[in-house]
Parts: sequence; structure tokens; C-alpha cells
Amino acid sequence: MSNGAPPGQAGRGPFDVAVLGGGVIGLAAAWRFALAGVTVAVVDPSPGHGASWVAAGMLAPVTEAHFGEEPLSELLLAGAAHWEDFAAELEAAADMRVGYRRCGTVVVGLDSSDRRAIDDVLAYQRSLGLDAVRLSASECRGLEPALSPGIRGGAHVPGDHQVDNRALLAALLEACRRAGVEFLARSARRILLDARGGASGAELDDESAVAAGMLVVAAGARSGSLLGHVGGSVPQVRPVKGHIVRLRGGPRAPLLSRTVRGLVQGRACYLVPRSDGSLVIGATSEERGFDGSVQVGQVFALLDDARRLVPGLDELAFEEAICGFRPATPDNAPYVGWTTTERLAVATGHYRNGILLAPITAAALVALYAGAAPPSPMGHFGAERGSHLALGARGALGEP
Repeated sequence: MSNGAPPGQAGRGPFDVAVLGGGVIGLAAAWRFALAGVTVAVVDPSPGHGASWVAAGMLAPVTEAHFGEEPLSELLLAGAAHWEDFAAELEAAADMRVGYRRCGTVVVGLDSSDRRAIDDVLAYQRSLGLDAVRLSASECRGLEPALSPGIRGGAHVPGDHQVDNRALLAALLEACRRAGVEFLARSARRILLDARGGASGAELDDESAVAAGMLVVAAGARSGSLLGHVGGSVPQVRPVKGHIVRLRGGPRAPLLSRTVRGLVQGRACYLVPRSDGSLVIGATSEERGFDGSVQVGQVFALLDDARRLVPGLDELAFEEAICGFRPATPDNAPYVGWTTTERLAVATGHYRNGILLAPITAAALVALYAGAAPPSPMGHFGAERGSHLALGARGALGEP
């Protein structure tokens, strides 16, 4: 197939880079490419939505550290180190706030078995040198008085922060537009290859095509449908469905001041407060493919567990129940790097850490384009890991 559009199709471009996917990863990369003087297009029918829109916005390198995932934990810490500067630069570029808060997290267990599970994970996290402090039940309630009197204790994690995911996406869209990123409001159908088998562009769902010198597949859980026909070592990405509930409160008397992550008889739950008094509660983890229905049972289970941790939720107003699809991989880690197809890169499989890893992923992609090494330790998470990976296991707090 020749470079650019096939016969009978209108062509768009050529661009230096075309990013297939307009979630937080794709938008962050496109903005950074544009700042580097690269002509870039984002291909997405609804940029700023998808899994990034459904997320809670936790930046949690410590509480996302799990048994057997030391390299990933190192990446999460490196990703977190990029965030303060990234947030400040983005807010200045877009003239919009993103709700970045260095608020920390309180981890709590409802019963004795939950407390023991937290202690096990806490010991592992501290063995990695991570900052987490064991707390009694009264110390937990001292930090967050709205917690239930029935909790059995937990931990304080000052290094976990948060950002308002929807404000972040709005700011990225604005910063991209101001930087000259072109948006193509279409879906990419497949990768186009030139006569030598290298990527030359993508066919779109309106039967047109976009041509680019570098293609980046950043389509989240749907990345596999674009990569499957290309050949070579193809990253494995699957959808893991998650429900999230949003409640509305008032900014004058917020129920919580920091993120609460809890175990309720072994079930993980998190509550993320926003500066406007609203609260995000999540999240389920379901292997149901691309089933986008919001299910009553899952919503009820989330609210029930959250109420057992923070009874005052009853005073808040119900705002939204929504679900999305996390891009999961066999080892729970992302794929970021060149594929075996020339000029085709991937940035996908970030699972629950897409927002945390967006700045470092964007930096890695710009480095790839320039022929430079990606930021450490991103180089360990290239696309070549491929089919030899086995399914990873999560610890007690693995699905927040």
C-alpha cells in the first residue's frame, strides 16, 4: 500500500505525528509534541473522554505499589515526580485550573482482617522505601473525622496526590488548540502501511486517511483493534470495566479533606474529594469486555461500601453513575515505545495509572521522535514485551 491515502480516498496531512486516541495520554503527548515544534494531529471522535473522563484522578504512586511489581512501582514514582511542574505549565498554557492537590491519602480497614491485609501491603511498601505510616483507628479519624467509628485503623500516605481529571482534560484540549494541534473528529479504522511495510498513516471511518511520519497508537483499551492486523510483536491490551459514582456536596463544609482508600471485608473502595465539595467513589473491576451498561448492583455495592467507611455520605446528593474501560495488560504495566513496524509507536495499557503516567509518557514519546532515550525508568516498558508476559496478580489493595 502506498504512502498516504489509498485510491479513492481523500488525504489529510501529512503531519509529523498523528496520535490515534484523544484521552489523557494522547492529549498530553500531542501538546508536548506541538511545544517541540512538531506538526501533530489527534484522531478521536470525542477527545477528552473515554477512560480518562471516568477516572477519579488519583496520583497514587505509593498505594498503587503492589507485591511483585517493583519495576512498575519505580515507574509510578518517576511519573509522580513530573506532576507538579507539568500541572503548573499546563495551567499557564491553558489559563485554566486542573485541580492538582498534594493532599495525601488515608488507607483504612473496616474489620480486623482488612487491617491485617493493609498491614501486609504497608510492610511491603515500606520495604521499598516508600513513605507510609501505620495509624490506629483514632489516628485515622483524627485526620478524617467523618470516618466511621467502626474502622480498625490503617495508614497515612502523604505522597499520594490528586488532580481533577475532567478539569485536566479540558485544560489539555485548550492547551493543544493554542499550540496548534489539529483535531480530526473521526475514528481510526486501521493502520496504513507503505510498500516496505512501514506505517504511513491511518484509515478513518469516513473513508479518508491521515498521513504522518510517526503514528502513535494511544487508543486505550481499543488499541488492540488497531494493532491486531499490523503483525510483528503486538502489545496485549484488554478492557477492564469499572463503575464510578459521583456525589455532590458543598465547598463550605467538605466531608473529606483527602483521599480515603479502604477495605470493606476484603473489597476495595476509594473516595476522592474535590475542592467544590463533590466526591468521587470507585471503582469496580469487571472482566466484561466492552459492555458499557451501568449496572444497578455495581452502583449499589460501591455506595454501600463507601457508606460503611464514611456514614455522612447520606447527606450528599447523587450526581452521576458511569462506567469506563481501563486498558489492562498481562503484567499491569503500560507499553510505551516503538513497535516492530517502522514509524509506529504505542502508548497504551496504562490500566489505572494513565493520569499519573501521562506527563512521563508524553516526555518519552517526544524523546522517541527525537531519537533520544526515554526518561528513566520508562525504557523498561517498551512494546517488545509482547506475548511472553503472564497475567499479573494484585495485592489486597490492588483494585481501589
